[in-house]
Amino acid sequence: MPVSITSSVRGALCALLLVVSTVVLSLALLAPALLKRALPLATVGRGCDRLLIGLAGAWVALNKRWMDAGGRSARWDVQGLDGLHLQGWYLLACNHLSAVDILVLQHVFHGRIPFLKFFLKRELIWVPLIGMAWWALDFPFMRRGKTREAQRQDLETARAACEKFRHQPTSVMNFVEGTRVSAEKIASERSPYKHLLKPKVGGLSVALATMGEQFEALLDVTLVYPDGVPSFWDLLCGRLHAVSVHVQQREIPSQLLGMDAAGERARLVRLGRWLEQIWVEKDARIEATLQARS
Repeated sequence: MPVSITSSVRGALCALLLVVSTVVLSLALLAPALLKRALPLATVGRGCDRLLIGLAGAWVALNKRWMDAGGRSARWDVQGLDGLHLQGWYLLACNHLSAVDILVLQHVFHGRIPFLKFFLKRELIWVPLIGMAWWALDFPFMRRGKTREAQRQDLETARAACEKFRHQPTSVMNFVEGTRVSAEKIASERSPYKHLLKPKVGGLSVALATMGEQFEALLDVTLVYPDGVPSFWDLLCGRLHAVSVHVQQREIPSQLLGMDAAGERARLVRLGRWLEQIWVEKDARIEATLQARS
């Protein structure tokens, strides 16, 4: 019983720290974000961007501190970080398991590659404060609609965001499955993979078409929680028992870069086939990781 009480108290304190730091960050980001938009000058924009990324990096560093302090018994198995650096451009593709994933990835990559920027559902812009922070940091918000007009707007949004990313080292992150995986979703979509949903090419396609030549590599990230997928409350309480993160740098095939309306359909087909092969390997890696811990 005392362990449970201690764990809950830790969770409450970490939650309070996370809320307070997020409020402070969101308010701090507002002024430089508005200044950048009010004075669209290159020098002003670059200065504001450096300040914005610095503030966001400080927030990630603080999260990393309380995650480490509360989860000292956690087993982190992280592979493939050699050769990464802060002055590069990277495209990340990762499987998606939990609300914990983003904080775990920020923990792993902080100080090793540029600040992670995600493609987000448009509805998330209305999340109090944190939605404003994502807007200030130029995260692209996608409608993910099924109509042609909604898809066109998504394309324009992503293209505009990626154009901004050209001017400062950036890591563009995409959960390629589009949603968190579960056994029910795997069965519902008849996924050919044991641990993954089918990869979706939309977000990666726009990033590659817009700024593909700048990316040094695709960082193929395989995320596994060998002792079970944690909830966000588990993370706050220090019950993140085991994390496995495997990073593989993959050269991006030249035929997947650029935007040519005439050959766009063929490019999407090639991208889909490339991702499917990566997903086959990722599914096998997840299975091997889980089997090794069983």
